[in-house]
Amino acid sequence: MDADPGMQDALSADTRIVPVGLGARSYDIVIGGGLLARSGALIFERLGAVKCAIVTDENVAGAHLDTLLGALGDTCPHAGTITLKPGEATKSFSELASLCERLLELGIERGDAVIAFGGGVVGDIAGFAASILRRGVALVQIPTSLLAQVDSSVGGKTGINTPQGKNLIGTFHQPRLVISDTDVLMSLPERQFRAGYAEVVKYGLLGDVEFFNWLEKSRAEIFAGGPARGQAIETSCRAKAAIVAEDERESGKRALLNLGHTFGHALEAHAGYSDRLLHGEAISIGMALAFEFSNEMGLCSGQDAQRAIAHFKAAGLPVEIGRIPGGAPGAGVLLALIAQDKKVQAGRPAFILVRGIGEAYVEHRMDMEKLQDFLKRKCSGK
Repeated sequence: MDADPGMQDALSADTRIVPVGLGARSYDIVIGGGLLARSGALIFERLGAVKCAIVTDENVAGAHLDTLLGALGDTCPHAGTITLKPGEATKSFSELASLCERLLELGIERGDAVIAFGGGVVGDIAGFAASILRRGVALVQIPTSLLAQVDSSVGGKTGINTPQGKNLIGTFHQPRLVISDTDVLMSLPERQFRAGYAEVVKYGLLGDVEFFNWLEKSRAEIFAGGPARGQAIETSCRAKAAIVAEDERESGKRALLNLGHTFGHALEAHAGYSDRLLHGEAISIGMALAFEFSNEMGLCSGQDAQRAIAHFKAAGLPVEIGRIPGGAPGAGVLLALIAQDKKVQAGRPAFILVRGIGEAYVEHRMDMEKLQDFLKRKCSGK
């Protein structure tokens, strides 16, 4: 897709634009280096001289807030910045209430915008606040982690966590624009980058075997920050954008994006949404479990299962429940947490299983006895 003529001055030659086609609510994902310093112009081209409140976290504010403020300048008036504690624990009812009250104190009105400036946690809670503040204000996502750039900033899902499970309270609220500056990833801690890479691999495993083949060859360059990094982000975003355009509210195909997440979210809940287990690490284990269980069910070859797991290992990601610091949950605990998954229908959880690399599907009639036996073995390290 070609950039709007008025936007061209704010873009460099290597900028990639991925459209998310949702009719009147369509928007662009703009991907490239140095975009943060040009974000004010990008927002102005889409929303006009809109008053903006920035929601960020302490880590991102320390590294990049001055650049964003400089970019907004006089083009997009700055209402104020709200800085949150980093980490999944921030996605709570109490933090959401406080955030909404603080946005109102900044004078944010229906015609204004909230800028979610951070990783997945900031994007989820700031997006939720934007969706309910004055019954909905504009949202701009400026994701600063790999995970957020390839997944959570795109598609309009917002949410907070509860003791019963992850993201069980939330809304669908599409952003007006997503600005993904690949340069900010250079300041991302290695563990965070690895965790985000799990979501990149997901797109190959669920529906694009050629992309997975390319990732096997290009992983080192992606991690090193070469040109392959931008290509991996663009391909991931195009895959998600296509699915979101077809199934915005996850009534069908969009559920495939949850490959590994039914297991992974339960593991995150067990770990207390703490740094013991990052989201991408939990999803890596979850996808490994999905491939192993699919193999045991005769759906997927052992060769494909081992190939997928080997790629996670090569990227430095965990693939075993026993690798969770602080100990693995029991199978009963894990099954109870799985029962709270968002995709539960008539009391039965839906699982994303695979028939091979690039061939995921939704299984609504899981053999729960076989699953319980499988999890007992995995939770005990067998």
